[in-house]
Amino acid sequence: MFSIEINQDQPVSDFYHELNQLAEGLLSAEADPIAGMANLSSFLFQVLPDINWAGFYLVKGGEQLVLGPFHGQPACTRIPLGRGVCGTAASENKIQRIADVDAFSGHIACDAASQSEIVLPLVCGEQVVAVLDIDSPIKNRFTEGDEAGLCRLVELIQDNLHLSKLY
Repeated sequence: MFSIEINQDQPVSDFYHELNQLAEGLLSAEADPIAGMANLSSFLFQVLPDINWAGFYLVKGGEQLVLGPFHGQPACTRIPLGRGVCGTAASENKIQRIADVDAFSGHIACDAASQSEIVLPLVCGEQVVAVLDIDSPIKNRFTEGDEAGLCRLVELIQDNLHLSKLY
């Protein structure tokens, strides 16, 4: 149903334009944040090349992230804010694009196969309510182009899902 032909000659911006059009269709069909995140994590896992995990962590109690919808190997269920790549992204409200997770001080290894990672905060109002986490078994997997395309995806998530229902 949702397939993207990945052409190696296709610019990354074109790939993400197509990905985000399909994602917007998924997101506009369901406003519930958990249901939307579940479908989106599965979709990302299927269409993004060279990844081994895609999903969400939800901010709970203002002090930790709790595992949300995802696709991939079983993961860490709780991450303190400020710890690891996901906790840092959430506490600083800043994208973390990590070329080599072993070089990231305090990295939490949920899957030993993960070599690089990108984490994008999801904001409702002024508050980080979740993060989108994508891992790859390849070092340096995520580029500036990936970050730009995924930032647009985060905007779609924030515009389409009722994130205020998460807290």
